[in-house]
Amino acid sequence: MMGPSAQIVAAALAPLVVRDSDGRELVLRRLTALDRLRLFKAIGPTLSQNNAYLGMAMLASCVVAIDTVPVPAPVTEGLVEGLVGRLGDAGIAAVAAALAETPSSDCGSTEQGN
Repeated sequence: MMGPSAQIVAAALAPLVVRDSDGRELVLRRLTALDRLRLFKAIGPTLSQNNAYLGMAMLASCVVAIDTVPVPAPVTEGLVEGLVGRLGDAGIAAVAAALAETPSSDCGSTEQGN
């Protein structure tokens, strides 16, 4: 039996599964501090300061699978943009909506101090 703290941690680490308007199943995972640090490195110092770009990149980076096909974490600006392009408006909207319903999530947060 898990204690209350372990239950909170387990819930925070549990993946979210959503379906976008194109019918794709997206598996999401909350970004850790290390994930965010690696994303800042991938997109560079200038884009890390661009809240609109960073927000979109963080939403995309939360996706770990599309229709059961694993999606590796993007490690370059080009891979971030490729993933955003692959998700398209339907995928990004589904990720944003799912994360808006889970306030404990930090995916998509543009606050670097989280």
